[in-house]
Amino acid sequence: MLDLLKTYSVNRVTITNRFDCCNTRINGSEIRIGNNSSDFFSNPVCAVVSTIPAGATYSYLCDGMEGRYVTVNIPGDSKILTLCEVGVYVIFQDNLAAGRNVTQSSTYGLWSAEHAIDFNPGLTKSWSACSSTKVQTNPWWRVDLSSVYRVSSVVITNRLDCCPERINGAEIRIGNSLENNGKNNPICTVISSIPAGVSSTYICNDMEGRYVNLIIPGDSRILTLCEVEVYGEGPLLKKTLVKIKLKSSSTLSEPEMRAQLLSQLQSVLEERGFSDVTLKWSQPPEMEVKRKEAAPAQSARRKR
Repeated sequence: MLDLLKTYSVNRVTITNRFDCCNTRINGSEIRIGNNSSDFFSNPVCAVVSTIPAGATYSYLCDGMEGRYVTVNIPGDSKILTLCEVGVYVIFQDNLAAGRNVTQSSTYGLWSAEHAIDFNPGLTKSWSACSSTKVQTNPWWRVDLSSVYRVSSVVITNRLDCCPERINGAEIRIGNSLENNGKNNPICTVISSIPAGVSSTYICNDMEGRYVNLIIPGDSRILTLCEVEVYGEGPLLKKTLVKIKLKSSSTLSEPEMRAQLLSQLQSVLEERGFSDVTLKWSQPPEMEVKRKEAAPAQSARRKR
């Protein structure tokens, strides 16, 4: 029995079976999650393990079952329970990426960008639970947090079935710009490597930004992500007053012209990633007229 010390919503449990012998001993074991430590058999069952091949790691989805205690038991007499590794993955309520809008530079088959934030790390079926781009130059994946946050850490889960080296060299970038698909935003870290099926945490030291990008620089690259989690605090709400001096032949005393100008400014800001900005005149613009200064008078000397 594993004591998580407090109640969590459990997303999944992974079990690794022994490799050398007796792999059938695990057959029929139950994974239970609940808050009863004295009678854990009364806790609800997440899953029943039918079989796990020798040395394999299987993942069992628990869909947010709540509990402090996680147990694995085999009902029956004269049984032996052998566990080589047990992983418990909980849902932290402050995962900023959950339910957000995501996109990627291209999509390979059914490996859509949304699979990277579906709480399913794809340890059994990567194709139905992980995101992946096609082979391309500088592939990227991005989550829009909808507002500016201070990002403390990003967790990346690599695929288990194959190709863990594809993630090598990926950059985690955080910022507010969509220029160059977010590739100009500051770097939190560069991923050197992540072992197959492992979740690695990267500390970003409260970097501020609305967009979290993962980018792999280079040609003929593939970006595959089985889970992306973003943690931090916010949103950070800021009100900014801007004074703008414009050069225009049009008169801004007319309401239609002022509205047209705000619309143009809004479009420029959206292109730069500031789509949540509201523009309005705090006061009607004043026209500044520059008068041409007269040339200094030259004294004339009369000839005598």
